[in-house]
Amino acid sequence: MTTTEPRPAADAPRSAPVVRTTAGAVRGRREEGLAVFRGIPFAAPPVGEARFLAPRPAHAWDGVRDAYAFGPPPPQDLGNLGGPGLLDVPEGDEWLTVNVWTPEPDPGARRPVMVWIYGGAYKLGHAGSPGYDARRIAADGDVVVVSLNYRVGMEGFAFIEGAPANRGLLDQVAALEWVRDNIQAFGGDPGQVTVFGESAGAGSIASLLSMPGAAGLFRRAIAQSVPGTFFSDALARDIGAALAAEVGLRPTVADLATIAPHRLTSAGETLSAKMLQYVDRWGQAAPTVTPFSPVVDGEVLPTSPWQALRSGSAKDVDLLVGHNRDEYRLFVAMAGQLGQIPEERATAALRLFAPGPDGEQAYRAAFPDAGPGELYERVQTDWLFNMPSLHLAEAQRAGGGRAYVYELTWPAPGNGGALGACHGLDIPLLFGTFGADLGALLFAGAEPSAEAEALSSRFRASWTAFARSGDPGWPAYDDERRLVQVLDAEPVVRAYPEEASRRLWEGHGFHALPLL
Repeated sequence: MTTTEPRPAADAPRSAPVVRTTAGAVRGRREEGLAVFRGIPFAAPPVGEARFLAPRPAHAWDGVRDAYAFGPPPPQDLGNLGGPGLLDVPEGDEWLTVNVWTPEPDPGARRPVMVWIYGGAYKLGHAGSPGYDARRIAADGDVVVVSLNYRVGMEGFAFIEGAPANRGLLDQVAALEWVRDNIQAFGGDPGQVTVFGESAGAGSIASLLSMPGAAGLFRRAIAQSVPGTFFSDALARDIGAALAAEVGLRPTVADLATIAPHRLTSAGETLSAKMLQYVDRWGQAAPTVTPFSPVVDGEVLPTSPWQALRSGSAKDVDLLVGHNRDEYRLFVAMAGQLGQIPEERATAALRLFAPGPDGEQAYRAAFPDAGPGELYERVQTDWLFNMPSLHLAEAQRAGGGRAYVYELTWPAPGNGGALGACHGLDIPLLFGTFGADLGALLFAGAEPSAEAEALSSRFRASWTAFARSGDPGWPAYDDERRLVQVLDAEPVVRAYPEEASRRLWEGHGFHALPLL
């Protein structure tokens, strides 16, 4: 290991908490009754000779390193999903860092640990985004919260000859190994770890539940809005070649390493804008406009999560999984198309995404009063998030494990309520960060109502109770009663509300998307 100089610490207050990690000592800050540590390396910078490789151990340092600032984000495509939270960050190549919020760094406390994995379509995201400020979760639940950065886009998920697949997932495993080896010094219990994440973060968690390399690193998992997009090896190779072609190169380590990481993001940006042209080759993957997803490569990720869980890969892990009622409406709104979907687009979506040979007619029969916009939104909500999430719970049960299910139905107050219970609404509710990142859109910059605050508190209470005991406060899901927690102004436990969609997708298998 090489040794790096610690950051200057001369001005640190005497009361600042200091913790020794396996790589060296770190100094955090006292903030609102918590000890907070930011930007702790869990792996070496994946640049130079380490570019496109699996993560390597962090370089050790002498002295005490200030852990005051979030580490720089991995190179990424900001596209139209970027925002101030992603831009106000330090520069550098130390992308692989963790952050810790703890009530007290007492090695004897052994509090439950919650590890947050961000989403962002596998092409963007940063643990330092203001929307992921975990202070309220740590304080309200008396738990230790860890967040981590992992490689996204070209660096983390593109198929590249000579590089391991799913490098972003391997980063997550390395961060969980750091938690195992270090978290007790921060007051956490390494035997009581819960991973939680949303969207691509939930897809990552579904992957971790399936990966032999992640076995034993966590005891519980919370997956919020699991995307059903996993690539087959053949599809990943074809998309990888198209990505490399955008910069005039072959999809090899030797070729792509000639372009600096922050410049290589242009390949993903330009291909995303024209993926619909590839629908004849890439099928359902093309309209997602993200050329990145976990790859069922047979090694890092041996099978799809639904197959793995059904075979018992995570039967010893408690699972909490759910979705929002109106997931896809966010993307319709961001495209400026609310209320503007014509019949032909609804028909095309039904034919591409609805399951079975008569999927279009089955959807029209199940939702006879739905107009084009509602059908367009419904089938993509079901295909992309809701049914993958529900089927993950069903697969966990079939494999001998236990699963709890929820649905968020409370509508976002922004835009006059037109966004409904859309994708991402659970993040500001869980973290209590109503004015940050996506929360600024969903809450329209207004002070949260008493109703919003009450639902936000319920989220944190249920999530931290699950991290502590494996029980979020409602019955486990089963194939007979199908009880789920419906999260609304008046939360209620009832049979799964989206019964029409559940029946349409009954028996459908979620597998890696093929190359057509």
